[in-house]
Amino acid sequence: MSLQDWASIAEIVGGIAVIVSLIYVGLQVNDSTSAIRSSAASDATKTMQSWYLEMGRNRQASDIWYNAMTSAEPLPARDEFQFMMSMHTAILGMQNSYLLSKEGTLDEEFREAVTTAIVAVKDMPGMARYWKQRKGFFHTGFAEYVDGLLVRDSIETLDIYKRLNGETDH
Repeated sequence: MSLQDWASIAEIVGGIAVIVSLIYVGLQVNDSTSAIRSSAASDATKTMQSWYLEMGRNRQASDIWYNAMTSAEPLPARDEFQFMMSMHTAILGMQNSYLLSKEGTLDEEFREAVTTAIVAVKDMPGMARYWKQRKGFFHTGFAEYVDGLLVRDSIETLDIYKRLNGETDH
């Protein structure tokens, strides 16, 4: 074989090596994408878990949140401020899920599961008061998404609020 034949064979082998390398990189990117999606879902879950844990563990925070959500009028200034900051924390977590789903990092079904909490409280006076005051602090696309959630049919998941409303502390 001539030198030209060897060069042609080397060129073919090099081409095959490039194709194999591209396939390998594609598989690595796919694995990386999967890891990023998993991490995003985990982070979104942890964010909401932290908020719910705070509400469940901290009686003062949960009382203020409940009283503000069920009250047609704002609470005294410090309590209303704490309520607004608590709600804002939760809604920021939901906005994060929304934005991650829009870029394809987080599954849309997961986003829906997280943001359905808004539909559950949408008819409560505190939610209306919160959204009226804080809507402008959010990404425009997310604000429009929440506006869409606020016109959905109500879901009956709030039996605990109804029971608490008639209860007194012992």
